[in-house]
Amino acid sequence: MTAESRILELRTELDQHNYRYYVLDEPSVPDAEYDRLFNELKALEAEHPDLVTADSPTQRVGGSALSAFSQVRHEVPMLSLGNAFEESDLHEFDRRVVEGLDLPAGDLFGDGAAVDYSCEPKLDGLAVSLLYRDGQLVQGATRGDGATGEDISVNVRTVRNIPLKLQGEGWPAVLEVRGEVYMSKAGFERLNQTQIETGGKTFANPRNAAAGSLRQLDSKITASRPLEFCCYGVGQVSAPIADTHIDTLEQLKAWGMPISRELRHAAGVAECLAYYRDIGARRNDLPYEIDGVVFKVNSLASQRELGFRAREPRWAIAHKFPAMEELTRVLDVEFQVGRTGAVTPVARLKPVKVAGVTVSNATLHNMDEVARLGLMIGDTVIIRRAGDVIPQVMQVVSERRPEDARPVHIPTQCPVCGSQVERTQLVKRSKGKETVSEGAVYRCVGRLACAAQLKQAIIHYVSRRAMDIDGLGEKSVEQLVDEGLIRSPADLYQLTFEQIVDLEGFAELSSKNLLAAIEASKNPGLARFIYALGIPDVGEETAKVLARSLGSLQRVMAALPQVLTYLPDIGLEVAHEIHSFFEDEHNRTVIAQLLERGLQLQDEGELGAEFAASTTLAGLIAKLDIPSVGPTGAQKLVAKLDSLEKIIAADGIDLRQALAAKPAEAVRAFFQVPANVALALAIEAQLRDFGMHWSSEKKIAAGLPLAGQTWVLTGSLERMSRDVAKDKLESLGAKVAGSVSAKTHCVVAGPGAGSKLAKASELGLKVLDEEAFVGFLAGHGIAV
Repeated sequence: MTAESRILELRTELDQHNYRYYVLDEPSVPDAEYDRLFNELKALEAEHPDLVTADSPTQRVGGSALSAFSQVRHEVPMLSLGNAFEESDLHEFDRRVVEGLDLPAGDLFGDGAAVDYSCEPKLDGLAVSLLYRDGQLVQGATRGDGATGEDISVNVRTVRNIPLKLQGEGWPAVLEVRGEVYMSKAGFERLNQTQIETGGKTFANPRNAAAGSLRQLDSKITASRPLEFCCYGVGQVSAPIADTHIDTLEQLKAWGMPISRELRHAAGVAECLAYYRDIGARRNDLPYEIDGVVFKVNSLASQRELGFRAREPRWAIAHKFPAMEELTRVLDVEFQVGRTGAVTPVARLKPVKVAGVTVSNATLHNMDEVARLGLMIGDTVIIRRAGDVIPQVMQVVSERRPEDARPVHIPTQCPVCGSQVERTQLVKRSKGKETVSEGAVYRCVGRLACAAQLKQAIIHYVSRRAMDIDGLGEKSVEQLVDEGLIRSPADLYQLTFEQIVDLEGFAELSSKNLLAAIEASKNPGLARFIYALGIPDVGEETAKVLARSLGSLQRVMAALPQVLTYLPDIGLEVAHEIHSFFEDEHNRTVIAQLLERGLQLQDEGELGAEFAASTTLAGLIAKLDIPSVGPTGAQKLVAKLDSLEKIIAADGIDLRQALAAKPAEAVRAFFQVPANVALALAIEAQLRDFGMHWSSEKKIAAGLPLAGQTWVLTGSLERMSRDVAKDKLESLGAKVAGSVSAKTHCVVAGPGAGSKLAKASELGLKVLDEEAFVGFLAGHGIAV
């Protein structure tokens, strides 16, 4: 095959992979295979520069920086949309549409005509126009003032999911595609993290990040940013495409253009409102920011009949969500103490309504964040609130800083107990060395002697996802601590009726109910109990891994950090946090008291078979982080010396028969340190004690029946809560996700299931109702 033929073949294949990945959301090859094909094409084009064409997948890296953008006049103006902020505004829009189309209106005797609308989320990005001639991308432009925009052709070519050449056939000779360039939430977080690490400017929100990235004079910068495109319509076209807006978008999708996966049809304004409420409820779970919903009359003939006002079409409207960002002033900065002792700055704000809720406080995370923002008391700031997320200070409006603005200082003593406040130390462990640096968090050293830490620890312990002790809200816990009735979680199990009945908010019935709830909490599952202990960096999922893998509290408490790292998703830093927690004498005392006072842990058993079979001598050597000895070197070492005792005792000659001079000397030097020998022998002893040693008798690691499968729960289940259903699926090895995709194995749909069920049907996924789900669980020995 000639180089030219192979280049054409690779381009076709890569274009098809891009189409399946970005448009259909159905990746056809692993990323590694895509990269291999892409690199092969890149190498061939480097060898044959005369064969490089503008539509090659490699031509997205950006070119030379421009001195300025030239202007582009839009043949068909890019108009704004009218806005609806209340339901009444949408009803009024629908009334105008009905009248404009001369359709029957509703009256006392019945509803009027239901107009067909298209519904899609209003992405919070930058509107752009893409011009294709004979299927080739020839120009990109910003919206500008609607009549004239900026030529950003070089930059739009770098956006990965914008096709440089249309797929298929049948497209008009001239086709102008319009849509939004945006940045996903995850991409935005990655970009800001990179900016922080490189000392660059961070962005306030994904929209600003997308707009700033697309309007770079240096397109190489644009190419480095995680931008995406979503098509929402067309401008000038040389031939009709379809009769409706939705059919037009579906045809554009067939030609390789990404469209919204939330695109829906609605018959009448009531279905539009239902769509608005549904996507509003899911807004925070979407992978991108939206600020409303766009409704358009679906029939293109009806759109032409309705026409335009001065600056907006009469056939479309944007139903906006309440604003998530507002301006306000920082009145003060106070410091709160959490259950781990973290002393966290909190901005006290001049009250302002954000996303429908009055906000007077906002988190500042830590003092590094205060420094990054350049925040001072008295500053005007942009705050953001998304759903139930705690409001955040996003940006300081420095030009509005008053002359009497004051800097923010961390207190030297805990504002609650007066103990010393210390900055945390970050310990990075690598290749046998520990590097200590300052952390971002300040902590009160008072621990449970600090009332704030004790209160937060108890609040976490009794919470629904932990020990689930009903009747102990924050105020009740605070009262019990303030009265000196509880000084640790174990004291909850010694409370008496006489101690609590006369407290504020309690009476005879509520006191009896509380004591009954405390008694009922004495039989927790192991994972729930581990989570309730409040170990730093150990959430519900990590607690489940610990319980499922190690099988008993005794093993979890005894496990060395290096042994914990054999478990999935537990790195060395988290492993050290877990080990340190259980080494702490106070924590061990509280756990002993809890067990003495009647707690009986459920679900304890043997070590998980798949983890028992996961160790090797080479793996142990690699985990010791001996300088210059990685996994390959460890394999070579144990091939010559087949026991830890032999490796420890080996001299330089023995070691150099297995390894090169430098790693051989590193191994010898490592085991000349008595503490290193003791650590290695302790790890091996524990592996043997747990039944994880490579010489231990191995159980059959059959694995969990749903391992590797992703399930989704939607709708309301009647025989169990969704949390219970999630626990049962996870006990069988499944991952439970919040959204449906082509990779979803099965969807469990209860009454009221909406868009997730619809998506599952579109993708042809397996769907179980609750009755079938209960039967499925029973078939795996799980009772409901």
